Amino acid sequence: MSPIIKLHKGDLPANVTFTGSVAIDTETLGLNPNRDRLCLVQLSAGDGNAHLVQFDGKDYSSPRLKALLTDPAVLKIFHFARFDVAVLHKYLGVVTQPVYCTKIASKLVRTYTDRHGLKDLANELLGVEMNKQQQSSDWGAVTLTDQQRHYAASDVLHLHAMKARLDMMLDREGRRAFAEAAFGFLPTRAALDLAGFPDDDIFSH
Repeated sequence: MSPIIKLHKGDLPANVTFTGSVAIDTETLGLNPNRDRLCLVQLSAGDGNAHLVQFDGKDYSSPRLKALLTDPAVLKIFHFARFDVAVLHKYLGVVTQPVYCTKIASKLVRTYTDRHGLKDLANELLGVEMNKQQQSSDWGAVTLTDQQRHYAASDVLHLHAMKARLDMMLDREGRRAFAEAAFGFLPTRAALDLAGFPDDDIFSH
């Protein structure tokens, strides 16, 4: 069954709510949060459907989305949360918490490989083949293509299932505490990126 993908302009509608956890991803005009603006935020409850919030580059008020991002009762699941948390902080002005990052979890338990991309995780853990063809398209376009919408949705549709598998592996290897400590540090790591410390290991000699 094809996912239901709903596009919203500027904010989530009042009738769209999330409880417990929500999978989130972002699309920007590049990989530098201080230069490349936030264009799209994708969200999924893990039910096979997705909501896309599109921004015009001028209005980032989005009160309902901001409330969700800062709701302590809702876990926000990302893949490579470091970037998403930074860009959400830059453009929406909020610190996203609490956070779970499937890439960090993967690096802690899938030590038998150096392939920790979303496509690799989907393939190995879930047997899902993801098409990343639209990754470098123009997300600032006024009208998104159907291909862009489906690509954006695919980035959040499987995160809940990935988390479930990675949680089992974290518990099996006794590394859950490491993961939770790393997740807790993510907003600070994102703030350091925005402050101009993207490549510095602040713990090094």
